[in-house]
Amino acid sequence: MSRVGIYGGTFDPIHKGHLHVIRQLIEKKIIDHLFVVPAGQPLLRGSTPSATGAQRRIMCELAISTLPEAISSHVEVNPIEILRQGPSYAIDTVEAVLSSYPGDEIFLIMGADAYSKIDQWHRAEELHALTSIICINRPGFVPHGIDIAALDISATAIRQELSADVPETVAAFIRDNALYGN
Repeated sequence: MSRVGIYGGTFDPIHKGHLHVIRQLIEKKIIDHLFVVPAGQPLLRGSTPSATGAQRRIMCELAISTLPEAISSHVEVNPIEILRQGPSYAIDTVEAVLSSYPGDEIFLIMGADAYSKIDQWHRAEELHALTSIICINRPGFVPHGIDIAALDISATAIRQELSADVPETVAAFIRDNALYGN
């Protein structure tokens, strides 16, 4: 039985904090295979993403390509949510992964910020029943899960040009596409 992780998020943009989580999940053998899933229409976020789904997918792929082969060979960007029409719920993604990976253990990976809202998620009880949830402790949030020394990096700060905590390939994509007021 393999441990398959689903690491969803807006990834607007993906940053070094996300990559740190990915590295830790694979290096510590918490997860065998990891899907990075950019959100389609995040419903519990106060605003829509600044970058399009296609742009966020490309940034995720660029970021994953900067990881060492020993890590990146266990990770893939899955566009399932940005390709869906209308709202996309985590439960739909979990059910799709379960149908492709029968018999494997499915983990839903999220930061403490997302975990604090898990009871508001669509069909939250089913998510708990179908997956094991790995909550990543984050600076500034009440600890609920595993401590992997998460980095204190904010996508909001990156969008506001207060931080440059993205891989250079992602920074170049942001510049080339004039994202986030750059």
